[in-house]
Amino acid sequence: MDLSDTDLALVSVLAQGLPMVSHPYRAVGAQLGLDEAQVMARIQAMRDSGVIRRFGIIVRHHELGFKANAMSVWSIPDEEVGKVGRLLGDAPEVTLCYRRPPRLPLWPYNLFCMIHGRDRAEVEETIGALNRRFVLGAYPHAVLFSTRRFKQTGARYGRPIHQAAAAE
Repeated sequence: MDLSDTDLALVSVLAQGLPMVSHPYRAVGAQLGLDEAQVMARIQAMRDSGVIRRFGIIVRHHELGFKANAMSVWSIPDEEVGKVGRLLGDAPEVTLCYRRPPRLPLWPYNLFCMIHGRDRAEVEETIGALNRRFVLGAYPHAVLFSTRRFKQTGARYGRPIHQAAAAE
């Protein structure tokens, strides 16, 4: 799918988040000179073509009371890491799971999972439960708790249209 300038502007506006109004697509369209139906049709076309793969929300977990956050890391043998990653990725208590190459000799870990909880003990119990459920206790692992939040947003592509217009 070739994206038009309007599509690119629409993606830029959507990346800022939907407005909290009764007709968010109408409000998005008003920024772009489109009506609500046109906005929804363009989004559907981009979804159908795979340009937009999913719509999601960014939950500001601190504001919801989830104040303990940890990246749990494991060193899983290469022949098992795909299977273990899928198991952990399907676990509802894991919000993010990915594989990265280890950086030996200092960093042996290759599987990363983000766990959120209301307090540190809850996160530690969740990680312990994952270790027991998926029999991960024999693999080297570590838990890295967050100490400060610097930024929390979704992906942004291009400048917001108001900034682009000001630059012209």
